[in-house]
Amino acid sequence: MDEPDIPQKSPYGVDVEAGRKYWWCACGRSKSQPFCDGSHKGTAFVPVEFRAEKSEKVWFCGCKHTANPPLCDGTHETL
Repeated sequence: MDEPDIPQKSPYGVDVEAGRKYWWCACGRSKSQPFCDGSHKGTAFVPVEFRAEKSEKVWFCGCKHTANPPLCDGTHETL
């Protein structure tokens, strides 16, 4: 299986809005990190939907190796 690119070895802190959908980039190729811009086309990767239940700061995975996509679980500290 293909490995995702690693755009950064730290999470992206994003202020999300309650009720809104966000599409997290799983391939690491997007120029709109941490969100998908369609760069995964032609790969085995697909973006992951995140629905904000409340307005708050969310930490999206930046290394693309989290076991809890799309959120950071600290995996970047071991890469």
